[in-house]
Amino acid sequence: MTTTSTAGGALADRLTELGRLRELAQEGPDPKATERQHAKGKLTARERIELLLDKGSFTEIEQLRRHRAQGFGLEAKKPYTDGVITGWGTVEGRTVFVYAHDFRIFGGALGEAHATKIHKIMDMAIAAGAPLVSLNDGAGARIQEGVSALAGYGGIFQRNTRASGVIPQISVMLGPCAGGAAYSPALTDFVFMVRETSQMFITGPDVVKAVTGEEITQNGLGGADVHAGVSGVSHFVYDDEETCLAEVRYLLSMLPQNNRDLPPVMPSSDPADRPGDRLLDLVPADGNRSYDVREVIEELVDDSDYMEVHAAWAPNLVCAFARLDGHVVGIVANQPAAMAGVLDIKASEKGARFVQFCDAFNIPIITLVDVPGFLPGVDQEHDGIIRRGAKLLYAYCNATVPRISVVLRKAYGGAYIVMDSRSIGADISLAWPTNEIAVMGAEGAANVVFRREIAAADDPEAMRAQKIQEYREELVHPYYAAERGLVDDVIDPRETRQVLCRSVAMLAAKHADLPRRKHGNPPQ
Repeated sequence: MTTTSTAGGALADRLTELGRLRELAQEGPDPKATERQHAKGKLTARERIELLLDKGSFTEIEQLRRHRAQGFGLEAKKPYTDGVITGWGTVEGRTVFVYAHDFRIFGGALGEAHATKIHKIMDMAIAAGAPLVSLNDGAGARIQEGVSALAGYGGIFQRNTRASGVIPQISVMLGPCAGGAAYSPALTDFVFMVRETSQMFITGPDVVKAVTGEEITQNGLGGADVHAGVSGVSHFVYDDEETCLAEVRYLLSMLPQNNRDLPPVMPSSDPADRPGDRLLDLVPADGNRSYDVREVIEELVDDSDYMEVHAAWAPNLVCAFARLDGHVVGIVANQPAAMAGVLDIKASEKGARFVQFCDAFNIPIITLVDVPGFLPGVDQEHDGIIRRGAKLLYAYCNATVPRISVVLRKAYGGAYIVMDSRSIGADISLAWPTNEIAVMGAEGAANVVFRREIAAADDPEAMRAQKIQEYREELVHPYYAAERGLVDDVIDPRETRQVLCRSVAMLAAKHADLPRRKHGNPPQ
């Protein structure tokens, strides 16, 4: 009896000690650090995890992990978690793995133990076949640990690459991330940033000034709007952390768990056969008039709801996730409201990356075509429009997911071929009666083909107008491509949603095999 009581008392003491240690790990070593974090307008790592995951679903691992480093005073500072919180939970009931830098501890800097925790959670995510979300708020490598910290980054990069195309990887930038800390997000599928509080750069403003003499702020060098609109590093930007994390949840709700799953299908109250009468007014028949293709997308998708990717970068091409009759699709659309919808280097790279992601994760691709061609210019040619434009062509040709294209209006030259034409493997190719599929516009073509006749005419302008009309009637009329089997059907614009919904459903079981190979060698 006495022995049992003693054992019970010892266990109670141990449980009390465990509770104290867990409380210490959750609160952090310095209560004032939480106040400083909040004073900057930033949430703590645990507060962020609570917003990201379903309430009460988070399971933490290695909470009591501490570093073993010596020197530079580190042996006297050995906080639990070592500055990173790792574990898993659920988003709308589906498993998601997460790690979050705790800026209150060593500024979120990465050391050996810190890196090992991240390696473990990444390995678990890959093995379990579930998305990985990183909440980044770290100061880079822990200088006091030297090369051990740098090697820790190498392990993260290697796992980012191994997970690429296997599980969705999302990086959320919630503080300053410099040096090696910026490269892991660059390897992931999507990067979210928050204005004013998150920055990314390889070398900070002080180093830039010392080396080049240029003076610039952290936000001016690597802030959210810079990376969203100039560099293209960031896919999504928001004004506050709460909205940002809510949008991460929304994106996860449309993605499959891994490359072996299909995206989740949601019941839709928006009828699949809903007519799109408004489409008749949205797209002008005159190819020289502009319009916003996002309004067309709103009219086609369920409940007018879509999530645009890279909205501020390369705006002449719109990439978005949406649903058609409850099925997730990726939409690629030329944007006549920006640069007349022409394809350039940035748009090609943006579209290629998006198409590759959709293909990797079994998301059907809808392409809305209204493209006058590739952007001409010395800068474009010298900066590699040939090889970089070929990225979009390669991505489409390599994609085996269901692919449906709709020519809304113009489709000229090589850009028409690149925008998922029938000749490069589109499963279904459709066109509106306003389509103009040709090598070039009738005006330019007439000037080339009938140059001599126009020059020799008594009234060159009248002859030019006549030849333009002849060319248009012969080769640019809406049914020329359909007569030759290059489009499957010319449809009433009002029926586009209905046809797309039926086509996506029909292609749901599509299976296509690529030639056996280690991997392709896409243009760079």
